[in-house]
Amino acid sequence: MLSRAFVKPKRSPQAGESTLPSPASIFEYEDFIFGLLDDIPLISFNDNKNSNYYNNNSNSELAQMTLRQVLRASVGVIGESPLGMTEKMVLLGGKICAVKRFRRVAVRKREFGRRIERVAHVGNQCEYLVHVLAYLYAKRIKFVVCDYYPMGSLADLLSGAREQGHTALEWKHRFKIIQSIAKAISFIHSQNPPSDKNLQLNVHGNIKSSNVMVNIDFTARLSDYGFVQLADHVASAPADDDTGQQAEPPIPPPPQPEQVLETTLSRESDIYNFGVVLIEILGCPNNKVVESRKVKKIDDRLFEFCRGRSEEKQASRVLDIALSCRNSLSDARPTIQQIISYLGNI
Repeated sequence: MLSRAFVKPKRSPQAGESTLPSPASIFEYEDFIFGLLDDIPLISFNDNKNSNYYNNNSNSELAQMTLRQVLRASVGVIGESPLGMTEKMVLLGGKICAVKRFRRVAVRKREFGRRIERVAHVGNQCEYLVHVLAYLYAKRIKFVVCDYYPMGSLADLLSGAREQGHTALEWKHRFKIIQSIAKAISFIHSQNPPSDKNLQLNVHGNIKSSNVMVNIDFTARLSDYGFVQLADHVASAPADDDTGQQAEPPIPPPPQPEQVLETTLSRESDIYNFGVVLIEILGCPNNKVVESRKVKKIDDRLFEFCRGRSEEKQASRVLDIALSCRNSLSDARPTIQQIISYLGNI
C-alpha cells in the first residue's frame, strides 16, 4: 500500500474530455509524507450505523485513520466536478471508500466542521443518500470520506450504454432508480427545521446524474447532499505553455444535460434538476424534448429500452412528470410529495 503514495496516476483522456491539466490528485501531495512531522487524524462519524462501511465491520479502522494513511490508500481519480474530485481509497482491511476533495472551500475551518457534521448527522439517517463517514480540514487539503459504490454513477451507466455499446438499462431498473432518487429528495425536502443557522437542510442544491450512485440491486443513492454549501464551483484554468504564456483554451465540448441545471439553492430548483435527470434516464436528447406531449410523434423509438406497450406507457407517464418538473415557472412545478404520488400510480 505504501508504494501507491509514491506513484502519480496517469490516465489518457477519453473522447470528449478536456486536455487541460486537472487539479492534483491527493497522490501528488508527497511532501506531506516526506515532510509532515505531525500527522493529522480524520474526524469520523460514529453514528452512521446503516452505511456500507459499518456493515463491513471496519468502523474502527476509519476512526483511527490519518491524512498520511489516506494518501497511501488512494488508488486513483474516479470522477471530477466543479466542486472538486473524487478518488477511490482502499483501506488495509480491504474496505473501499470514496474521498471527495474540494477545490476551494467556501467557509473557514470551524464553520466547515459544523456544517459537515450537521449534514452527515441528517443525511446518514436516510438509506437513499450516500453516507458521509469522515472528513479532514487541513491547510492545503480538505476532503470528506463517503461510502463507495462499485457500479459507479447513473451518468456512467447511461453514457457507457450509449457510447460503448453496452446493454442498455432495462426499464424496470430505470424506474427503480427514479423511485430511489425521489425518496432521497423527499427526505431532504421534509427536513424540519429547514435550516440550521446559515445551513439549509431542506435543499440538496446539486442534483444531477453524476451525483446518483447506483447499487448492485439497482437502487440508487443521491450523493453530495449539502456539499454546495461547503465549497465553491471552480472551473479549470488553462495551463501555461513552454514560453510562459497562457495557452489557448481548447474548443469546449458539446453542451451536456448537466449544463442546463438550475443553480439556485431552493426546493423548486431541486425539482427542476430532478426533471433533467428524468429526461436523461428516459434517453431523450435535448433536441428531441419539447414542452409538449407531441414528443412521441417526433421519434417512435424514443423509449427503445422498453419491452412492450405497457412499459412504453409507464415511461411516457414519467416523461409527463419530467416535463412538469422543468416548467419555467417555479411555482408551477410539482412538489416532491406529488411526484412520489404520481410515481406510485404508474
